[in-house]
Amino acid sequence: MKIFCPNCNTPVLEGAIFCNECGTKLIDSGGLSTAAIRTTDTVQPKDEPAPKPAAPLPVTSAQINLHIIRTGQIIPLEGRTDFTIGRVSEGQSILPDIDLSPYDAYSQGVSRLHANLKIRDELFYIEDLGSSNGTRINNNKIPPLNDHLVQNGDVIALGRFKVQALIRQD
Repeated sequence: MKIFCPNCNTPVLEGAIFCNECGTKLIDSGGLSTAAIRTTDTVQPKDEPAPKPAAPLPVTSAQINLHIIRTGQIIPLEGRTDFTIGRVSEGQSILPDIDLSPYDAYSQGVSRLHANLKIRDELFYIEDLGSSNGTRINNNKIPPLNDHLVQNGDVIALGRFKVQALIRQD
């Protein structure tokens, strides 16, 4: 099901957090909705065949996505090669491209402008912007203000807030 950005009226995938075209935040910061997940480990009566598992749905057409580990949400990185990631705070004049405020980022130690995400020559890098609580890749703290290569499946911790890099290799 497609939804439309309230700012630019561009169609976006259901579950998207930001509009791919204009960057408008699409979710209400008042809370996230949940949905029941169907599992296949339920016991079926012997006379009924087990249901066929559904084919996996494509997450997004983006080459790089961030999977928020606590919520399962996916943030596609599309339309640009540089993204700042952090949280919005009242009175803040410079805003991050990716706002983690709706995910309780403040209590998880995410700085207002925590890190810069970069896509260069089909590789994905992260640079800590001198954040208060640091950035880690797979539990290894990275020094600030230097690019660090991120591989598919790497877990990035912004303070205690964890996302996993999902990089599609075609």
